Amino acid sequence: MIVESPAKAKTIAGYLGRGYIVESSIGHIRDLPGSASEVPAKYKGEPWAKLGVNVEHDFEPLYVVNSDKRQQVAKLKKLLAEADELFLATDEDREGEAIAWHLQEVLNPKVPVHRMVFNEITKDAIQRAAANPRQLNMPLVNAQETRRVLDRLYGYEVSPVLWKKVMPKLSAGRVQSVATRLVVERERERIAFVPAHYWDILAEFDTGKEEEPKAFKAGLVSVDGKRVAQGRDFASDGTLKTKDTLHLDEPSARALADRLRGRPYEVKSVESKPYTRKPYPPFRTTTLQQEASRKLGYSAKYTMSVAQKLYENGFITYMRTDSITLSETAITAARRQAATLFGGEYVPDKPRVYQSKVKNAQEAHEAIRPAGDSFRTPAETGLSGDQFRLYELIWKRTIASQMKDAAGRSVSIRVTGTSTRNELAEFGATGKTITFYGFLKAYVESADDPSTDRDDQERRLPNLEQGDPLGANAVDAEGHSTRPPARYTEASLVKELEEREIGRPSTYASIIGTILDRGYVFKKGTALVPSFLAFAVVNLLEQHFGNLVDYDFTAHMEDGLDEIARGEAGGEAGRVRWLTRFYFGDNGEEGLKELTEDIGDIDAKGISSFPVKGSDIVVRVGRYGSYLDRDGERVNIPDDIAPDELTAEKAEELLAQPSGDRELGVDPGTGHMIVAKSGRFGPYVTEILPEAAPPAEGEKKKRTKKADAPKPRTGSLFKSMSLDTITLDDALKLLSLPRTLGELDGEPVTAQNGRFGPYIKKGTDSRSLGSEEELFTVTLEQAKELLAQPKQRGRRAAAAAPLRELGKDPASDKPVVVKEGRFGPYVTDGETNASLRKGDEVESITIQRAAELLAERREKVAADGGKKKTTTRRRTSAKSGS
Repeated sequence: MIVESPAKAKTIAGYLGRGYIVESSIGHIRDLPGSASEVPAKYKGEPWAKLGVNVEHDFEPLYVVNSDKRQQVAKLKKLLAEADELFLATDEDREGEAIAWHLQEVLNPKVPVHRMVFNEITKDAIQRAAANPRQLNMPLVNAQETRRVLDRLYGYEVSPVLWKKVMPKLSAGRVQSVATRLVVERERERIAFVPAHYWDILAEFDTGKEEEPKAFKAGLVSVDGKRVAQGRDFASDGTLKTKDTLHLDEPSARALADRLRGRPYEVKSVESKPYTRKPYPPFRTTTLQQEASRKLGYSAKYTMSVAQKLYENGFITYMRTDSITLSETAITAARRQAATLFGGEYVPDKPRVYQSKVKNAQEAHEAIRPAGDSFRTPAETGLSGDQFRLYELIWKRTIASQMKDAAGRSVSIRVTGTSTRNELAEFGATGKTITFYGFLKAYVESADDPSTDRDDQERRLPNLEQGDPLGANAVDAEGHSTRPPARYTEASLVKELEEREIGRPSTYASIIGTILDRGYVFKKGTALVPSFLAFAVVNLLEQHFGNLVDYDFTAHMEDGLDEIARGEAGGEAGRVRWLTRFYFGDNGEEGLKELTEDIGDIDAKGISSFPVKGSDIVVRVGRYGSYLDRDGERVNIPDDIAPDELTAEKAEELLAQPSGDRELGVDPGTGHMIVAKSGRFGPYVTEILPEAAPPAEGEKKKRTKKADAPKPRTGSLFKSMSLDTITLDDALKLLSLPRTLGELDGEPVTAQNGRFGPYIKKGTDSRSLGSEEELFTVTLEQAKELLAQPKQRGRRAAAAAPLRELGKDPASDKPVVVKEGRFGPYVTDGETNASLRKGDEVESITIQRAAELLAERREKVAADGGKKKTTTRRRTSAKSGS
């Protein structure tokens, strides 16, 4: 039996007994080539070779076996040679079906092959699945392959355009580019936003009764029948949407409040009506990511990482699902546990059945729930840390989904009074009381807007009747300003992508991870902020590849891919027609190939330039980052400035700052001016070389290769130095490095500063120095002693104390700390180090964010050994069925 992960294999092996050998493929064993070097020699001359997809022959993919999987594949073949049957027990989604198909293709088994599927790893579920296998689902395989080919064509054709016109090493993707556009569009809205300022009046009324509550607050609703303008009445440009509202400014609001103080009031109306609130359905992938973000502060990627561990160890059902349905046994388990914990009166007579509202919901799993026919309470699991917290979230939501509605009453009170000028003022207050908590006893959903009332939050008002007299304890004018639309968080971006039907929910976590990794987006707290680089990329895509980032077009593509998955696209021929239309075009519409070949009219400078509102200053995105430009006057934009924060005033402030360049004096040895500068990688000193003399009259100017041109000496400042205090003598010392100490055994010995600190070097042998200052004092004799000592791993200096202690990493179970490194702060668990990213701050980084950075670093380290691949051509005959 072959599964994807070693953890999954270990758990399942314990359920099946001695007749089975359970082994892991460790994920995908083959894929399209990752670089030109991985393309087999016989295909290198083909025009489609760099794509890894034969666009000239039915978009046939060229698959290569990962070199880091060859040993595992050999092991699987050896085990298979001794087996009577083969069970392919990979996940039940498209990706899992594709892995199973690739395994069958590569292993070429001579024994019966069964496709085994399950959505929870419990003993009963595994034994049932083994007893009831099925055949490979080829429409699912076709759908995954089509997605992979489509994404390869998109990425490999569009990304080079970004390299040429924006910046090297950028990437474009079918869903990632649209997700980036959403974040950029929201920032554009914030930049264009004009706040409106408005005032209203808040009064506190006293009932004069003894029963609680005696007093309540109400806001001014209207004056002489004209409704008072609130934030919702203003457009994004700061103007009123309608003219039949009363816009109070500060003087008029304060004057009206004065006229209303000390006046008598009475209750105009009381409206009370019952309400009910139904339970939330069980979790699917996206709702789990959203709630884990709101309640636990987890990123989408980290949520899926923790959920994967819970699934593989038999605690929850499969976590990549569009479904919100529960099996009959799960419904029974949830109802039984709800009755035990809260009482039978909290459980409805009939089970609740949920139907998915997600368009093209596929991959027939259950909702995400606790595993098994009876649910373990969080305390019974033995879990701890983040796994405990996520399991508890899933458990509570599942139990609540089978409980009764919450019930209560909503109350609306209107109060009237006249001012000293006989103006009729009407105030309004709303309240809510809960008469039966129902499912709210188990679970309350959070909201993206923290100012939104929770479902279990009451607002109690006094018992009043029409005509009751009231006194006013206070009548105060209050000022407000409209706010720009909130930036996306991971939770709200996942929700937006799903509502627009862009991409598949199971990919959102990796998509958000990608746009963060590429520098298109960074985080400020939980908010996703686009970089100016993202603005340039989206500009180019919108202007020259409009369809590719059009929301409706992307959603329509998703529909086509889902048709292929359901086997409704006409089989292989339908798949080829679909890809042909996308790549080569159809009915006069340009395809991707033609679009990416005709890029001569793309103005690279234009798409990377953005005027600063209200000024003559322009933001430009250059090869080394973003900067401000005004008639040739330039300054770098700090990394932590969000685009909507770069106002005309802020831009002027940045341009007015001194450049940081300081002339220190003339080097007496060369006559060159020595200057101290602030550079991209820190402060440094350098020399200004004289310009080459112009050619004599009648002589042609000699062309000098760039490599042959003289280069100025440079030297980074020591940590103990600063641009403000460095002297000419200090600078000349820095420029004298590396310093030659003499010779040992016929080889020169030098003292020099490197990426990891100061050191001495003799040939290929080196030893670290204790401090940068020793570079100027170490002698040849001292160097000889150092070189005679055994080479130490790591830095010789004592380790600095951590900046912060964050707690235990849920993956390694080791304490995580933040430390200061040569290239900035980083987190470490003692084995793995991961640098903090743009938007991460030492003071506010959480253990969840640190664990996410460490997990990503481990993945990258593991992937470093997987660049070489052996090749296997796809065998089309095997695709017709199984």
